[in-house]
Amino acid sequence: MALFVLASFGQTAAKQAAPRKQEIKENVRYRLYPTENNWTLLKLDTRTGKIWQVQYSVNDNNRGEVVLNNTELTSGPNAENGRYMLYPTKNMYNFILLDQIDGKTWQVQWSFDMGNRMVLPIQY
Repeated sequence: MALFVLASFGQTAAKQAAPRKQEIKENVRYRLYPTENNWTLLKLDTRTGKIWQVQYSVNDNNRGEVVLNNTELTSGPNAENGRYMLYPTKNMYNFILLDQIDGKTWQVQWSFDMGNRMVLPIQY
């Protein structure tokens, strides 16, 4: 009497969906900048310097956009896509807005409280 043992070991690799890589386009009109708050981003019009605070939520009543800067800092033939960029600071509520052409800068502060929102030129 012969006894045969056949062992088979199989390994199934769980296929994980590769994270979608976001394509970064140069010289686009609008860019979104994350803040350290999970629910808040800043939307920048890279052509004019206008900025909005964008909040998303799982609740409909907490979703929307508010204006941080509604003034066009550049217009006419001097306005071009990609002119303005935002840079985060170590303070989670503050960013620096940079005009990449003439070097002017502004302090941008976002907040849930309307009285604490501001965009102020940095004098140099």
